[in-house]
Amino acid sequence: MAGVLDAAVRLVGIVAVFLVLPLVAGQTEHKVMAHMQARLGPMYAGGFHGWAQLIADGVKFVQKEDVIPAAADRRVFALAPGVALIPYLVVMAVIPVGPGLVGVDLDVGLFFVLAVMGVGVLGSIMAGWSSGNKYSALGGMRSAAQLMSYELPLVLAASSVAMAAGTLSLPGIVEAWQWWWLPWQAIGAMIFFVAGLAELRRPPFDMPIADSEIIMGPMTEYAGIRFALFMLAEYAGIIVVSALTSVLFLGGWHGPLLPGPVWMLIKVFALVFVVIWVRVSFPRLREDQLQKLAWAGLVPLALLQLALTGVVKVLAG
Repeated sequence: MAGVLDAAVRLVGIVAVFLVLPLVAGQTEHKVMAHMQARLGPMYAGGFHGWAQLIADGVKFVQKEDVIPAAADRRVFALAPGVALIPYLVVMAVIPVGPGLVGVDLDVGLFFVLAVMGVGVLGSIMAGWSSGNKYSALGGMRSAAQLMSYELPLVLAASSVAMAAGTLSLPGIVEAWQWWWLPWQAIGAMIFFVAGLAELRRPPFDMPIADSEIIMGPMTEYAGIRFALFMLAEYAGIIVVSALTSVLFLGGWHGPLLPGPVWMLIKVFALVFVVIWVRVSFPRLREDQLQKLAWAGLVPLALLQLALTGVVKVLAG
């Protein structure tokens, strides 16, 4: 009975974090972008600092009509938002936020996380293919191209940390982390974070949803709650990528004075701020530039990081 109660409490906690943190990230993006780009609208809704903007967005999505195009594959069209969203809930179950504070401690947690995150991108591919719209199909093809290009440097960067720690367990990696890993694994951290942004299709890697070219890419035909689920998946992905970067490269819950979970949240939202900062600071890449960055830039650097990690491990051993 105690085991069932413990599992239930962990499940409720994971779902609560999954529902709350992406909304906080979305609200943060509204406010940070409002300050950085002098966007006045999000600062007025509800009065003080635009506190009601998120509520207004939610009401708007609920009121919109749910339309399915006549030429769409209705079953795949309906499943796509769930396929895009659910994998991030599953990933959150294995991310540790403090000593012993993890939904499930898997011995192959890092392998599990990378495999499940790859599934989430399939939601955009399904949406683009099933919409019966050439712009959506083009966005889905671009999503597939980004997934194939940036999955390799993402995995190589994560492999470097696993090699350094000698384990695939996420709590094990955090426990093995030392402060001098910051310069040692700095290249891998940059690669992992950039590749994560590309897999989330966040600016400047938002070619699959380039509004000036293909309207909204895979999500062009979506409205109402289904569109909102895609938005929630994007912000959940931001939280997951930021949390994984913190766990793998920044020491997770390690930090002075404050409790471990507090340090974890500080690191996660510092990286969320960087994600927003990058969005408002850099122009969108062309498709050829995006592919060149992955294959000619990140992959060689990831292999260099792997080699450096191997050399340091051998010398230290």
